[in-house]
Amino acid sequence: MTDQQAIEQLASWLNHSSFTVVLSGAGMSTESGIPDFRSHNGLWKNFDPAYVSSVEALDNHYDLFNEFYSLRLQDVETCNPHEGYEALARLQQKGLIHAIATQNVDGFHRRSGGKNIYELHGSLHNIYCHTCSKVYSAEDFKKGSTCSCGGKLRPSIVLFGELLPEEVWHQAMSAIRQADLVLIIGTSLQVYPVNQLPSMAKGKTVLINREPTSMDHLFDLSIYSSAKDTLLEVEQLCLKR
Repeated sequence: MTDQQAIEQLASWLNHSSFTVVLSGAGMSTESGIPDFRSHNGLWKNFDPAYVSSVEALDNHYDLFNEFYSLRLQDVETCNPHEGYEALARLQQKGLIHAIATQNVDGFHRRSGGKNIYELHGSLHNIYCHTCSKVYSAEDFKKGSTCSCGGKLRPSIVLFGELLPEEVWHQAMSAIRQADLVLIIGTSLQVYPVNQLPSMAKGKTVLINREPTSMDHLFDLSIYSSAKDTLLEVEQLCLKR
């Protein structure tokens, strides 16, 4: 099956599905110009990226942690969601997509008008004190401020060494288990436990990713292409039917 045939098949499945869920990953964000966090270079270039994004770095190398996530916030603030995000939001408005689970922490699905979004790894935009949970602004974090209690500020994201937010995780699992169709977009499915979600689907599953993954055997359909271009084309085909 060619990519064009696969896109046409996906559009047909979308039109006939009574409940469709999207799971998105970093490949959606990189098409908006946001670098993968592993590509940053700077003070952390001699550190394992998993360490810089860990509770241990927050506790023991806070200057490194703060600079890394300040730059990630800057990336998000200077980039915009691409048209593929907008296509997903429009498909939601037409009732063809019902929920979006995402590994991304940039908030682009919300900025594009998406609804019923499960942010599995949290959000860069929400800043709080790691000690007392008092809420602060992104500017406070970027300035290197400390909490009035003396605690360290951090984004509300899941760091290495932390569990996913339980309620959001169960909502995403429930949605995927009841879906007739699940679209996995822009992820290599390497991060546990999110990479277990496709195997929980009872309906049809479709992968949209630039490259094959080690889990492609789980999918009914795989499209190796740009997320933005594919979603725009799928949207147009859905409108014609």
